[in-house]
Amino acid sequence: MICAPLTAQSVEQMVSDMIQAKAQGADLVEVRLDYIKDFRPHKDLQVILRNKPLPVIIVYRPKWDGGLYEGDEHVRLETLNLAKELGADYVDYELKVASNLAAQQKINRHGGSKIIVSCHLNGEDASKEDLCRLVARMEATSPDILRLVIEATDITEMGRIFHLLSCSQVPLIAYSLGERGLISQILSPKYGGFILYGTMDGHSVPGLPTLDSLREAYKVDCINRETKVFGLISKPVSHSKGPILHNPAFRHVNFNGIYAPMFVDDLKRFFSVYCGPDFAGFSVGIPYKEAVVDFCDEVHPLAQSIGAVNTIIRRPSDGKLIGYNTDCEASITAIEDALKEKQWTIGEASFRSPLKGKLFVLVGAGGAGRALAFGAKSRGARIVVFDIDYDRAKSLACDLKSEVRRFEELVNFHPERGAILANATPLGMHPNTGRIPVPEATLGDYKLVFDSVYTPRKTRLLKEAEAAGAITVSGVEMFLRQAIGQFNLFTGGRGLRSRVYSIVFICVTVQAAVLISEPYLADISDHLIVVTEWVIVLDDW
Repeated sequence: MICAPLTAQSVEQMVSDMIQAKAQGADLVEVRLDYIKDFRPHKDLQVILRNKPLPVIIVYRPKWDGGLYEGDEHVRLETLNLAKELGADYVDYELKVASNLAAQQKINRHGGSKIIVSCHLNGEDASKEDLCRLVARMEATSPDILRLVIEATDITEMGRIFHLLSCSQVPLIAYSLGERGLISQILSPKYGGFILYGTMDGHSVPGLPTLDSLREAYKVDCINRETKVFGLISKPVSHSKGPILHNPAFRHVNFNGIYAPMFVDDLKRFFSVYCGPDFAGFSVGIPYKEAVVDFCDEVHPLAQSIGAVNTIIRRPSDGKLIGYNTDCEASITAIEDALKEKQWTIGEASFRSPLKGKLFVLVGAGGAGRALAFGAKSRGARIVVFDIDYDRAKSLACDLKSEVRRFEELVNFHPERGAILANATPLGMHPNTGRIPVPEATLGDYKLVFDSVYTPRKTRLLKEAEAAGAITVSGVEMFLRQAIGQFNLFTGGRGLRSRVYSIVFICVTVQAAVLISEPYLADISDHLIVVTEWVIVLDDW
């Protein structure tokens, strides 16, 4: 079941929020009484429970356990008993309180309310064994449901949560807050979690997905124990639009998979914990595209030559991690198609890349930059590399036998007319959207400007370049194209081999974007034709 936590400060707003939560797809709501100002137990509880449009969990959290209630403890417990008498579906007790009441045999089990015993671990690095002992203590209070909330500092701690969910003999709610804990919510149904939490629109909580995304993007009601897990390994991950591309496409081709953002701090720890066959593949984002090569058992020759991997597949036959790079062709074909669209060529020239002989100015020599550089080199472009890390830029330039410049020289660098500019840095990415990597005055010298950043779709760099008269290519183009390549790898080619399914992939993406109110990806209709044409050409080839 999906639960919406409600923290309104008035009874009237709480009732309104319950109605809204139901409309947005919640199965039940958690009502936090300690947030209501001037709360009057007898009167206000009757209003809330008489007007509930769906099942309710009543929580009256004291300050000593992270809540807002500071009053008399006896009054608080009497309020929880009253909630049970008035027909609350679930009533939450803290472990400390439940243990004391159980010892005194004072837990009131009259009425139809189910008892939740909860425990919140704040910053404690508990081992799997410690958590199992804690759950045993909670079970000793004879609850109907257990709830365990862990303030995790690393995504690998979610492995312990999944273990608890899988082996608990009592219905268990277990999760962690924050970006690193997001997968504990999304994957909860796979491991048998009793409830997962989703926020209403306009009530965002770090680490909690929205009700809309749980229903539409992740379709959590379709997740089961056999569901294969895929995800984006990155830092940060909040910008990722991968879930609203891959998840609808998985469902459309009847592939039992789920794609989730994974905020990773340490690659070695991550791969050591999530090493089972259920974790079947990964996208790789900033800043790990180069470093992740060392964690692959095998690397595809193209990715090996580039020195960067953006897709990893766990081979079913032996569990080995195989690294690929779908960024290279995705970025270069996006640039080529934009140039061809503006300047059609005929005869023999039509078989040559429009990049041949062009000066290709690359800013950023990380994983995305290396993919761009190798792709441009393969098309016969002349490359000059800039990066804030000069040694990294020099290494890439050496691999390509191309020119390298120090990052500081960008301020005064004026390319030859008709050059191509490619930004492969995070400059301009949400939320720091005001920065661009080159001086505005030089943008008029470029024939085309490409930005690998895709949030926002039209970055400040692209806006300034367009105003200066350059052709612009958004990171959305590269993003969609590399995602099609990834999807084929994730599904073993069963999903998008045909032209029809390739186009369907794009269409269900747009449909999903509209359904979950993602204005960014809903606004890609102007990109569909060129991507579809590319898919058809590739399919024919």
